[in-house]
Amino acid sequence: MENRSGLAPLEDACTVVLLRDGAGGLETLMLERPSSSSSFGGAWVFPGGKVDLEDRAGKNGAILDELASARAAGLRELAEETGQRLSPDDLVWLAQWTPMQKLPRRFRTWFMLAEAASEKVVLNPDEHDKYAWLTPAEVLARHAAGTMTLIPPTWVTLRHLETTGSVRQALEQARVGTPPTYNSHWFMPDGGTRPAGVMWAGDASYPGSHAAPGARHRLITTELPWIFEHTN
Repeated sequence: MENRSGLAPLEDACTVVLLRDGAGGLETLMLERPSSSSSFGGAWVFPGGKVDLEDRAGKNGAILDELASARAAGLRELAEETGQRLSPDDLVWLAQWTPMQKLPRRFRTWFMLAEAASEKVVLNPDEHDKYAWLTPAEVLARHAAGTMTLIPPTWVTLRHLETTGSVRQALEQARVGTPPTYNSHWFMPDGGTRPAGVMWAGDASYPGSHAAPGARHRLITTELPWIFEHTN
């Protein structure tokens, strides 16, 4: 059922970007979705999933707020998908992603950073085929070479972490300031009928934008490697 905007109603979800310090620097846990999956089939993603009704209830029976519910969902999904068990205080809010396009289902997703509890990962075979601990730079390089499939929020998150040297630095940086909100819109090439990528507030072509002509805040996905443009 769609609302008056013509968009599918928003559902809430949480993604956990699990980190560890590896021999080559900061590493993230990447999970490969089954190619047959209807949700990001074949893509390499971070652990996570949608907020269920059970995630909204606190221990004393009170209804949790949106952020606390997202944390509860992230912890539950992380345990189910990887065997890693953390606490709410271990999760640091990194960003929020919301698709503004017409999609069958739309998820408003909280992205959280966390340090891994251990190096041991126990996959749920119904959820993922493989896992790998990789530096953000290595994941982006494999994507650019066409050997790993990513979706835009994952790609942008990895780019954000690419210059971060350690888990401690990543968590400290995420704790400073207000987590960014990415309300994503597709943008169309001149005369084109297929989206050329995704744009966010600050781009001159963003709906309702007051940005200067030529301003860019977008990810161009028409060919590999993807190109991120952000003018300040």
